[in-house]
Amino acid sequence: MWAASCLASCCAACACEACRSVVSGISRRSARIAYCGLFALSLIVSWILREVAAPLMEKIPWINHFHQTPDREWFETDAVLRVSLGNFLFFTIFAIIMIGVKNQKDPRDQLHHGGWMVKVVSWCLLVILMFFLPNGIVSFYETISKFGSGLFLLVQVVLLLDFVHAWNDKWVRKDEQFWYIALFVVSLACYVATFSFSGLLFHWFTPSGHDCGLNTFFIVLTLIFVFVFAIVALHPAVGGSILPASVISLYCTYLCYSALASEPRDYECNGFHKHSKAVSTGTLTLGLVTTVLSVVYSAVRAGSSTTLLSESGSPDEDKPLLPLNNTDKKDKEVDEARPVTYSYAFFHIIFSLASMYSAMLLTGWSTSVGESGKLVDVGWPSVWVRIITGWATAVLYIWSLVAPLLFPEREF
Repeated sequence: MWAASCLASCCAACACEACRSVVSGISRRSARIAYCGLFALSLIVSWILREVAAPLMEKIPWINHFHQTPDREWFETDAVLRVSLGNFLFFTIFAIIMIGVKNQKDPRDQLHHGGWMVKVVSWCLLVILMFFLPNGIVSFYETISKFGSGLFLLVQVVLLLDFVHAWNDKWVRKDEQFWYIALFVVSLACYVATFSFSGLLFHWFTPSGHDCGLNTFFIVLTLIFVFVFAIVALHPAVGGSILPASVISLYCTYLCYSALASEPRDYECNGFHKHSKAVSTGTLTLGLVTTVLSVVYSAVRAGSSTTLLSESGSPDEDKPLLPLNNTDKKDKEVDEARPVTYSYAFFHIIFSLASMYSAMLLTGWSTSVGESGKLVDVGWPSVWVRIITGWATAVLYIWSLVAPLLFPEREF
């Protein structure tokens, strides 16, 4: 017994020392990666608690105060929402603190990049505290999370538009035949993928013998958008390029697919309903990893996006998140006088919205019951969020093409 106690103490001490070593090694340039890692940890904790916390939460009196104990899925959803709420509060508090940080002389700049041991402990305490809150607060957070998730998806759309326009401009500026051919090849590949994908959507989600008018409407409207994108982009008055139109077309088709694939598994027009009885751990893992990568990219990209932000950047804007060598000490005196390279407040706001979005994905937009409770991002709310996001993408892209014509005196 004594030996086991000593071994446990040694393991705990080693773990603490390893944690201190990791957090002390986080530099200015790797701070964003550390925040991304903390967010990824919150998703892992949410997923684990969704699987194992229900029996424990049923015994907590201020959570299970109902006359009749709810289904197990209710407690699984509640556990995810409470972890998400703690994560949301953590990043929201930092977003409020970081409002107005303009240069690296501001003391809050050090708070943003340092103090990682305190941050990790604070995050843990916030998450634990959420399990002592009454159900009404969690229910309110669940409601506003649906709106926050929509905002996060709109941010993703703006980032995509910014990316494809920058990509096109970069290749056009080279003014060489090779790059014009590359533009044509990539555009052609995107259109081939778009129309092939659309054919598969008709095959999967409009099975014969069933009235699937709604799915047909979604797919046909997406194809109409595809043709409208090309017509508007190639109109002489617009003078656009086919590359952004092709990429946005493929993205809208993907959104249509993800929406249709999120339909309830017992819906007769969902071609995947035959595979609904069991979902493998690999499928859940893939869904979680995809979510992490999407959220991390959006947060990092949005923090320094010139489309979303108007703050002036510095020459460091294009430097990698993880430097190949440590130049913090060499440039310390110079860095103190430099403007910040991205908006700290907006960076944390993106993580706050992403916390809501991830909670909705892991809980099936808080409508999962029965077998669907074991699926990621399944249910009619998810379907309509994806569809509306696709429509918003189409509107924003068309607006980005016609706005300079309607308001020539403004800069877009």
